[in-house]
Parts: sequence; C-alpha cells; structure tokens
Amino acid sequence: MAHNPQAPQGGHDPAGSTQMFRAFVDEGGPRPPAATPSSGPRVGLIAGIVVAVLVIAGVVWFALS
Repeated sequence: MAHNPQAPQGGHDPAGSTQMFRAFVDEGGPRPPAATPSSGPRVGLIAGIVVAVLVIAGVVWFALS
C-alpha cells in the first residue's frame, strides 16, 4: 500500500480544522431566533386580487352596457 504523506497520522489533524468543525457542530452554537411570519405580504396579495377582480368586473360591465 502506498504511503500518503498528506494524510493525517493516527487520526490527528495537523491544522485542527476537523476538530474545530466537529466541536462547532456538536456544540450547536447560538442560533438566531426564528422569524415570525408577518401578515403584511398576505394582506397586500389579497388586496391586489380584490382590486384585479373589481377592475375586470368593471371592464366586463362597461363592455356589455
């Protein structure tokens, strides 16, 4: 079997990046609070649909009268 000089010997990571990554993942770290859904975009969407329906109804009424 060929010897790889860049492979860590005995499970030791010379740079320490693997150990630091595992410590970060295992620790969990502080997480930002979850964003609460706001009703702003939903209200705007509903208002836009209502306006579109009214405009279409007005155009149809005007075309048929």
